[in-house]
Amino acid sequence: MLGLFRTLRRRRLLRRPFPPEWLGYLERRVPFFRELPTELRQRFLDQLKLFAWEKEFIGAGGFTITDEVRVVVSATAVRLVVHLDLSYYDRLREVIVYPDAFRIPDRTGVVLGEAKNWGTVILSWQSVLAGLENPHDGHSTATHEFAHVLDREDGAFDGTPQLRQYSHYRAWASVMGEHFLKLREGRRLERQVLDDYGGLNEAEFFAVATESFFEKPRQMREKTPELYAELQRFYGWDPAPET
Repeated sequence: MLGLFRTLRRRRLLRRPFPPEWLGYLERRVPFFRELPTELRQRFLDQLKLFAWEKEFIGAGGFTITDEVRVVVSATAVRLVVHLDLSYYDRLREVIVYPDAFRIPDRTGVVLGEAKNWGTVILSWQSVLAGLENPHDGHSTATHEFAHVLDREDGAFDGTPQLRQYSHYRAWASVMGEHFLKLREGRRLERQVLDDYGGLNEAEFFAVATESFFEKPRQMREKTPELYAELQRFYGWDPAPET
């Protein structure tokens, strides 16, 4: 029944026109939007408006949620699933946005983003913007946290999201496990592509690898081609520019 209700609601939302001012936010704040192939743009915009209207956005630490915030954050989420399906975010209920770095009671130090087990993503707006303004440095807090959401969709933060086919799991486990261990060992090629934080555990490895896949695709394809191929097969993208 819940699935039928969601389907009917999405059909109704899709009939609503895309707000024209939202395109301005995308053009100004989201560099990868300008690079989307023409044939993919409408699907991206449809998924973006569904995400923006379905999820609850909550301002924290005195921050006010505006349409610009809603659109920009939604764009970073949708990029990950535009070749998959928006259902990967069905467990996600709310996005909490702070103006800058924030503190979490059970954590030491300040935090830029976190994906919670119960369907919440917490982000720093300044960190979201920084990730977009430097689109090739391999660091994007929003991309990292939404990758955790994809990972959690199948029931656990374990570094393995729900793959497209059952037959893909063996190769995924082999390739991801190999490069995870190499990163933990400090191997040169992995460290040239991936942030050391990915060596913390398998879940962080997947999130860090996702950041690099979208932000440093050429380096990943050249230095860790098997890793690039697995992420390409999952996400459906080939973001590395041809030379």
